[in-house]
Amino acid sequence: MRPSDTSTGTTAARAASGDRRPRLSLRVMRGRAGVLGPGKADLLEGIDQTGSIAAAGRRMKMSYKRAWQLAEELNRVFRDPLIEASKGGSGGGGAQLTALGRQVLARYRRIEAACEQAAATDLAALQRHLAQD
Repeated sequence: MRPSDTSTGTTAARAASGDRRPRLSLRVMRGRAGVLGPGKADLLEGIDQTGSIAAAGRRMKMSYKRAWQLAEELNRVFRDPLIEASKGGSGGGGAQLTALGRQVLARYRRIEAACEQAAATDLAALQRHLAQD
């Protein structure tokens, strides 16, 4: 099963929906460096769905350069690559997640869902105390 089949929706999609309820934003850190967070997870999901780093970046309103920087960073911080890309040209290029890339994305989405479920009662309580927009 692909991670995107089990996710509760991308972080960007939930934020763009206009839902103003409090929500969590999960970031996996290693020391002071962010290893994986909502943006990188959404980029991985976009690559998995589109077969292209550039197309995934466009969906997120991200520059081509930034999408590639994040893809390279993801491949650098893990022992093995999460993304395999082929050069463009007359046949066109493309990208796909490696088995590890799919596993990392699926684990991140499971952790994200578990955190949201665990915090649901407290987030609802916070919602009752927030000022109206």
